[in-house]
Amino acid sequence: MSVIDTLADLVRLDSINPEWHGPGEAAVADYVRDFFERAGIECRQIEVLPGRPNVLVRLPGADPARRIVLEAHMDTVSVADMTIPPFEPTLRDGRLYGRGSCDVKAGLAAMMHAIRELHEAGETPPCEVILGAVIDEEHAFRGVLGLLDCLADGPLPEAAIVAEPTELRLIRANKGVLRYRIATRGRSAHSSKPHLGVNAIVGMAAVIEALVADDARLATLSHPLVGRATCSIGLIEGGAQVNFVPEHCRITIDRRLLPGETADGVLAACDRLLDAVRATHPDLTIVVEPPYLADEAMETSADAPVVTVASRVLAAMGLDPEPAGVPFGCDCTKLSRARIPSIIFGPGSIDLAHGAVEYVEIDQVLQARDFYRHFLASYG
Repeated sequence: MSVIDTLADLVRLDSINPEWHGPGEAAVADYVRDFFERAGIECRQIEVLPGRPNVLVRLPGADPARRIVLEAHMDTVSVADMTIPPFEPTLRDGRLYGRGSCDVKAGLAAMMHAIRELHEAGETPPCEVILGAVIDEEHAFRGVLGLLDCLADGPLPEAAIVAEPTELRLIRANKGVLRYRIATRGRSAHSSKPHLGVNAIVGMAAVIEALVADDARLATLSHPLVGRATCSIGLIEGGAQVNFVPEHCRITIDRRLLPGETADGVLAACDRLLDAVRATHPDLTIVVEPPYLADEAMETSADAPVVTVASRVLAAMGLDPEPAGVPFGCDCTKLSRARIPSIIFGPGSIDLAHGAVEYVEIDQVLQARDFYRHFLASYG
């Protein structure tokens, strides 16, 4: 079976994250386990959430005291607004189409075949290799946290590669993400006498105006690999009914963090920014709520072995060896915070992930498989 056959099989399996009313990753986990069991490679499922297991694969290395990790997630986002059949993998013009083809089943399939091909060739890699096929990357990152719990039973890995669509670029830095809410509370009144109330929606307009004005400051916060810090107001809700002066309003914010920024520091700066709004709206209560998602950025040193070896392998393959950065978040940040030097690498373009038409270039999948295999064989 070719890596493209495996990718097509994975795309056929609906693994939409339950957060978006999907069945979860169980069918893909069973497929991955069966793939390695048939090849005679050690593999086990470890339940992280009910009915949602990670898959942990182990390939012995020449030095059992040294370990490297490959990681890819099994869940996908929803198929809402897709304009192609999401679970009918279609090969056309050198591309494979379908939900998850790019994000990130192509990377998973390439990693699976790289490990199996090493095993079938009788090659023993210098270090023990662990593949973690994990759940829940598209929502709350609980799969990679479960993987880290399992890795605690052995030597701390020296390197990790996380599969995400990077168009075969070596990524050593990415932004973090902070998601939180700001609430305004006023005083309700009958809409025929609005002067008796304090309008929380009008007050929120002043909050939003302050956040938009702060964008000029954020534009000065930049990183050479990942670009500038950003703040996006993605949701707003408020009021009870049209003939009430609204007592409450709330916005939800997506703030992308640069390497070196902390969630606590960003929240404190936001709270200080809103002091000016509080001063001009003394009857309004403004609260910066605790974040419901806080994932700080990642930056791996340019001279870390995981970077230098990956760069050398790419150069030998005739691909771009220069490390770069990306603006999106992924499981890599959690591995990095656990003191595992990490990079992001995989086939496909992030511009196609989550899209109405999702596909991956076949040539990139084949090159990614070769890269993973050469990396595993040469990291020593």
